[in-house]
Amino acid sequence: MVRFDKVGMRYGPGPEVLRDISFHLEPGSFHFLTGPSGSGKSSLLSLLYLAQQPSRGLVTLFGEDVSAMSRNRRAELRRRIGVVFQDFRLIDHLTALENVALPLRVAGAKAAQVRKDVTELLKWVGLGDKLDATPPTLSGGEQQRVAIARAVIGRPSLLLADEPTGNVDPDIALRLLHLFVELNKIGTTVVIATHDHAMIQRFGRPVLRLEGGRLAAELPLARAV
Repeated sequence: MVRFDKVGMRYGPGPEVLRDISFHLEPGSFHFLTGPSGSGKSSLLSLLYLAQQPSRGLVTLFGEDVSAMSRNRRAELRRRIGVVFQDFRLIDHLTALENVALPLRVAGAKAAQVRKDVTELLKWVGLGDKLDATPPTLSGGEQQRVAIARAVIGRPSLLLADEPTGNVDPDIALRLLHLFVELNKIGTTVVIATHDHAMIQRFGRPVLRLEGGRLAAELPLARAV
């Protein structure tokens, strides 16, 4: 699914923010990504969702060399990736239902099925009474749940989440993590960046730990190369 081989990354002429990163993720795997603030977690995720390219080394995604991809091919592969951003990136003039429905509409799903599936998912994350609310009228935690629902609604091949439980109470956080686990059970590869060590220990999945832009495996071990 994903392979990094001695990858480095920098922004412009600045110093490398990621250095000599090597690992691979099997299809259907589930990993937590952790490390102190500024260690490079968001930069690593940006490589995974094709927003950035490495400054050196090899990144392959779905078996293809990222650096050799055309713009159109990158756009095609992004449709197979669900992303939960820290800043949510919701569209303010669309309702919660319309925001979550976007990936299904892009994929050409029928309107009736879209509404049914989106409504069920928003109810499941505790937003059944917020279907017609726009993002500016929602709390930060509610916006986060809309963003998560949008990321998972299309059953992506790869799901990336940057601190997905940072703005919600513990009960909702646990429900959201179980949603990611259920998605993983049907084949989605999951990578969750988080500072929540209690959650990491509770779910007992492999961990990728970044320190100063370098990768160190942490028990239970991620498969490193």
